[in-house]
Amino acid sequence: MPHLPENPKGERIAKVMARSGICSRRDAERWIEAGRVTLNGKKLESPACVVTAKDKITVDGKPLGGAPEKTALWLYHKPAGLLTTHRDPGGRPTVFAALPKDMPRVVSVGRLDFNTEGLLLLTNDGELANHLAHPDLGWVRRYRVRIFGKPTDAHLAQLAKGMTVDGIRYRPVEVAREQETKSHSWLVVCLREGKNREIRVLFEALGLQVARLIRVSYGPFQLGKLPAGEVKKLPAQVLKEQVGEWKRS
Repeated sequence: MPHLPENPKGERIAKVMARSGICSRRDAERWIEAGRVTLNGKKLESPACVVTAKDKITVDGKPLGGAPEKTALWLYHKPAGLLTTHRDPGGRPTVFAALPKDMPRVVSVGRLDFNTEGLLLLTNDGELANHLAHPDLGWVRRYRVRIFGKPTDAHLAQLAKGMTVDGIRYRPVEVAREQETKSHSWLVVCLREGKNREIRVLFEALGLQVARLIRVSYGPFQLGKLPAGEVKKLPAQVLKEQVGEWKRS
């Protein structure tokens, strides 16, 4: 299997699975713990395992085989009402089930929650997904946020200083007013980290209700006029220019 490590000492199995494009490294660890992965015919119980090119790995009964495709990145306009997951025990619709049938196997760079719309990056390389989602990269995630009512200057000052909600510390958030009416306001919110449901959590802590949330950019990549539900593959040269050289850790 060409994607398995040539190093005779081997590599951790989660890293090998992520490089194959089947999932992220974190998801690989979850799948192993859930009993979905076998190594040489035996079910794995822990991701603390090193494999070499001689080992046979299966996921959900299917061999982890074949050479990986060249690393690629897609822009996807996620509609509201989709979970960013490959499967949902509750049967709710997911991003990956909604993708075009001719799409290769991909993973998402981070997540957007069920009711959030906008730009979601997809890649066939789980290691690249980890790299682009890592907070140390420092890429700005920009959102348009519609809230009921009008935030005060004091609200914006709190967000700019950073907040602690339910024991979780959130970094400073940049907020700019875009448009206001008697009933609601549109804001532009910029994050550099993006914890789970961060914008909704912060605004709720200030007593402000988010009515609509749209991610319009992720680092150098823009949603632009990409229609909801559509996918756009980035040219290889653009990917190289924007991402540059990165090393698998």
